Amino acid sequence: MTLLEALDYAAVFVFALTGALAASRAQLDIVGFAFVASLTAVGGGTTRDVILDRNPVFWVADPAIIGVAVGAAILVFFTAHLLESRLRVLTWLDALALSVAVPAGVGVALATGQHWSVTLIMGIATGCFGGLLRDVVCNEVPLVLKQGELYVTAAFAGAGAAVLALRVLPAGPALLACAAVTFALRAGSLTFGWRLPVYRARPPRR
Repeated sequence: MTLLEALDYAAVFVFALTGALAASRAQLDIVGFAFVASLTAVGGGTTRDVILDRNPVFWVADPAIIGVAVGAAILVFFTAHLLESRLRVLTWLDALALSVAVPAGVGVALATGQHWSVTLIMGIATGCFGGLLRDVVCNEVPLVLKQGELYVTAAFAGAGAAVLALRVLPAGPALLACAAVTFALRAGSLTFGWRLPVYRARPPRR
Protein backbone atom coordinates (compact mmCIF):
# COMPACT_ATOMS: atom_id res chain seq x y z
CA MET A 1 0.00 0.00 0.00
CA THR A 2 1.34 3.43 -0.96
CA LEU A 3 1.38 6.46 1.33
CA LEU A 4 -1.46 8.09 -0.63
CA GLU A 5 -3.59 4.96 -0.38
CA ALA A 6 -2.93 4.75 3.35
CA LEU A 7 -3.94 8.41 3.81
CA ASP A 8 -7.14 7.88 1.83
CA TYR A 9 -8.06 4.79 3.87
CA ALA A 10 -7.33 6.56 7.16
CA ALA A 11 -9.35 9.63 6.17
CA VAL A 12 -12.24 7.45 4.99
CA PHE A 13 -12.37 5.46 8.24
CA VAL A 14 -12.18 8.42 10.62
CA PHE A 15 -14.56 10.60 8.62
CA ALA A 16 -16.98 7.66 8.44
CA LEU A 17 -16.90 7.45 12.24
CA THR A 18 -17.88 11.13 12.44
CA GLY A 19 -20.67 10.61 9.92
CA ALA A 20 -22.04 7.69 11.92
CA LEU A 21 -21.88 9.73 15.13
CA ALA A 22 -23.83 12.50 13.41
CA ALA A 23 -26.37 9.86 12.34
CA SER A 24 -26.65 8.69 15.94
CA ARG A 25 -27.36 12.23 17.10
CA ALA A 26 -30.08 12.44 14.43
CA GLN A 27 -31.43 9.03 15.60
CA LEU A 28 -31.31 7.41 12.15
CA ASP A 29 -31.64 3.69 11.41
CA ILE A 30 -28.69 1.51 10.40
CA VAL A 31 -29.18 2.29 6.70
CA GLY A 32 -29.07 5.99 7.53
CA PHE A 33 -25.86 5.38 9.48
CA ALA A 34 -24.27 3.65 6.48
CA PHE A 35 -25.41 6.39 4.09
CA VAL A 36 -24.21 9.35 6.17
CA ALA A 37 -20.94 7.60 7.07
CA SER A 38 -20.20 6.79 3.42
CA LEU A 39 -21.16 10.28 2.23
CA THR A 40 -18.88 11.85 4.81
CA ALA A 41 -16.07 9.41 4.13
CA VAL A 42 -15.83 9.88 0.36
CA GLY A 43 -17.28 13.38 -0.11
CA GLY A 44 -13.99 15.27 0.02
CA GLY A 45 -11.99 12.76 -2.02
CA THR A 46 -14.73 12.55 -4.66
CA THR A 47 -14.79 16.34 -4.99
CA ARG A 48 -11.01 16.31 -5.41
CA ASP A 49 -10.99 13.54 -8.01
CA VAL A 50 -13.83 15.04 -10.07
CA ILE A 51 -12.14 18.45 -10.18
CA LEU A 52 -8.79 16.90 -11.13
CA ASP A 53 -10.51 14.67 -13.73
CA ARG A 54 -9.00 11.65 -12.01
CA ASN A 55 -10.59 8.59 -13.59
CA PRO A 56 -11.83 6.47 -11.97
CA VAL A 57 -12.68 8.23 -8.71
CA PHE A 58 -10.72 6.68 -5.84
CA TRP A 59 -13.55 4.64 -4.31
CA VAL A 60 -14.65 3.36 -7.74
CA ALA A 61 -11.09 2.20 -8.37
CA ASP A 62 -11.05 0.53 -4.94
CA PRO A 63 -14.59 -0.39 -3.80
CA ALA A 64 -13.20 -1.77 -0.52
CA ILE A 65 -13.17 1.86 0.63
CA ILE A 66 -16.98 1.82 0.83
CA GLY A 67 -16.73 -1.37 2.88
CA VAL A 68 -14.48 0.47 5.34
CA ALA A 69 -17.02 3.29 5.65
CA VAL A 70 -19.95 0.90 6.15
CA GLY A 71 -17.93 -1.08 8.71
CA ALA A 72 -17.28 2.12 10.66
CA ALA A 73 -21.01 2.90 10.53
CA ILE A 74 -21.95 -0.51 11.94
CA LEU A 75 -19.33 -0.17 14.68
CA VAL A 76 -20.77 3.17 15.80
CA PHE A 77 -24.37 1.96 15.51
CA PHE A 78 -23.72 -0.63 18.22
CA THR A 79 -21.36 1.42 20.44
CA ALA A 80 -22.43 5.09 20.26
CA HIS A 81 -24.65 4.70 23.34
CA LEU A 82 -21.52 4.02 25.42
CA LEU A 83 -20.13 7.51 24.79
CA GLU A 84 -20.68 10.21 27.39
CA SER A 85 -20.67 12.99 24.80
CA ARG A 86 -21.07 12.00 21.17
CA LEU A 87 -20.70 15.61 20.04
CA ARG A 88 -17.34 15.99 21.78
CA VAL A 89 -16.03 12.73 20.32
CA LEU A 90 -17.36 13.68 16.88
CA THR A 91 -15.61 17.05 17.03
CA TRP A 92 -12.23 15.57 17.97
CA LEU A 93 -12.48 12.72 15.47
CA ASP A 94 -13.34 15.32 12.84
CA ALA A 95 -10.16 17.24 13.75
CA LEU A 96 -8.16 14.03 13.31
CA ALA A 97 -9.87 13.24 10.01
CA LEU A 98 -9.17 16.76 8.74
CA SER A 99 -5.47 16.40 9.53
CA VAL A 100 -5.34 13.16 7.50
CA ALA A 101 -7.55 14.21 4.59
CA VAL A 102 -5.73 17.48 3.86
CA PRO A 103 -2.36 15.78 3.21
CA ALA A 104 -4.22 13.11 1.19
CA GLY A 105 -5.58 15.83 -1.08
CA VAL A 106 -2.20 17.54 -1.33
CA GLY A 107 -0.52 14.22 -2.14
CA VAL A 108 -2.93 13.37 -4.96
CA ALA A 109 -2.55 16.83 -6.48
CA LEU A 110 1.23 16.47 -6.36
CA ALA A 111 1.07 13.01 -7.92
CA THR A 112 -0.92 14.39 -10.85
CA GLY A 113 1.52 17.26 -11.39
CA GLN A 114 -0.71 20.17 -10.39
CA HIS A 115 0.39 23.77 -9.88
CA TRP A 116 1.05 24.72 -6.24
CA SER A 117 -2.14 26.83 -6.09
CA VAL A 118 -4.27 23.87 -7.25
CA THR A 119 -2.44 21.64 -4.76
CA LEU A 120 -3.40 24.05 -1.99
CA ILE A 121 -7.07 24.09 -2.99
CA MET A 122 -7.23 20.31 -3.36
CA GLY A 123 -5.92 19.89 0.18
CA ILE A 124 -8.64 22.20 1.50
CA ALA A 125 -11.40 20.59 -0.58
CA THR A 126 -10.45 17.04 0.40
CA GLY A 127 -10.41 17.98 4.07
CA CYS A 128 -13.58 20.05 4.20
CA PHE A 129 -16.25 18.78 1.81
CA GLY A 130 -17.03 15.47 3.51
CA GLY A 131 -17.79 17.12 6.84
CA LEU A 132 -19.76 19.86 5.10
CA LEU A 133 -22.00 17.28 3.38
CA ARG A 134 -22.42 15.38 6.68
CA ASP A 135 -23.58 18.44 8.59
CA VAL A 136 -25.93 19.65 5.84
CA VAL A 137 -27.60 16.22 5.50
CA CYS A 138 -27.99 15.92 9.28
CA ASN A 139 -29.40 19.47 9.52
CA GLU A 140 -26.53 20.78 11.64
CA VAL A 141 -24.68 24.07 11.31
CA PRO A 142 -21.57 22.99 9.33
CA LEU A 143 -18.39 23.03 11.39
CA VAL A 144 -16.66 24.77 8.48
CA LEU A 145 -19.03 27.73 8.86
CA LYS A 146 -19.21 28.09 12.65
CA GLN A 147 -18.27 31.56 13.80
CA GLY A 148 -14.54 32.08 14.00
CA GLU A 149 -13.68 28.34 14.08
CA LEU A 150 -10.23 27.47 12.75
CA TYR A 151 -11.38 24.81 10.30
CA VAL A 152 -10.89 25.91 6.71
CA THR A 153 -8.05 28.06 8.06
CA ALA A 154 -6.41 24.98 9.59
CA ALA A 155 -6.75 23.12 6.28
CA PHE A 156 -5.32 26.10 4.39
CA ALA A 157 -2.38 26.42 6.77
CA GLY A 158 -1.64 22.69 6.61
CA ALA A 159 -1.76 22.58 2.82
CA GLY A 160 0.35 25.74 2.68
CA ALA A 161 2.90 24.19 5.03
CA ALA A 162 3.18 21.20 2.70
CA VAL A 163 3.66 23.41 -0.36
CA LEU A 164 6.44 25.34 1.39
CA ALA A 165 8.05 22.24 2.89
CA LEU A 166 8.26 20.60 -0.53
CA ARG A 167 10.86 23.19 -1.49
CA VAL A 168 13.34 21.60 0.91
CA LEU A 169 11.88 18.21 1.92
CA PRO A 170 10.74 15.02 0.15
CA ALA A 171 7.01 14.41 -0.22
CA GLY A 172 6.66 12.11 2.81
CA PRO A 173 8.00 14.54 5.46
CA ALA A 174 6.17 17.43 3.77
CA LEU A 175 2.85 15.60 4.10
CA LEU A 176 3.60 14.83 7.75
CA ALA A 177 4.24 18.55 8.31
CA CYS A 178 0.89 19.24 6.62
CA ALA A 179 -0.90 16.86 9.01
CA ALA A 180 0.85 18.29 12.07
CA VAL A 181 0.06 21.94 11.25
CA THR A 182 -3.57 21.15 10.39
CA PHE A 183 -4.17 19.23 13.62
CA ALA A 184 -2.30 21.73 15.80
CA LEU A 185 -4.46 24.64 14.62
CA ARG A 186 -7.72 22.72 14.77
CA ALA A 187 -6.91 21.31 18.22
CA GLY A 188 -5.89 24.77 19.41
CA SER A 189 -9.25 26.13 18.30
CA LEU A 190 -11.06 23.39 20.24
CA THR A 191 -8.85 23.46 23.35
CA PHE A 192 -7.85 27.09 23.75
CA GLY A 193 -10.67 28.82 21.90
CA TRP A 194 -8.50 30.21 19.10
CA ARG A 195 -10.81 32.11 16.78
CA LEU A 196 -10.78 34.32 13.72
CA PRO A 197 -12.31 37.80 13.94
CA VAL A 198 -16.05 37.73 13.19
CA TYR A 199 -17.83 40.45 11.26
CA ARG A 200 -20.04 42.65 13.42
CA ALA A 201 -22.58 44.87 11.74
CA ARG A 202 -22.56 48.52 12.76
CA PRO A 203 -25.44 50.99 12.42
CA PRO A 204 -24.97 53.37 9.46
CA ARG A 205 -23.57 56.81 10.21
CA ARG A 206 -25.80 59.77 9.58
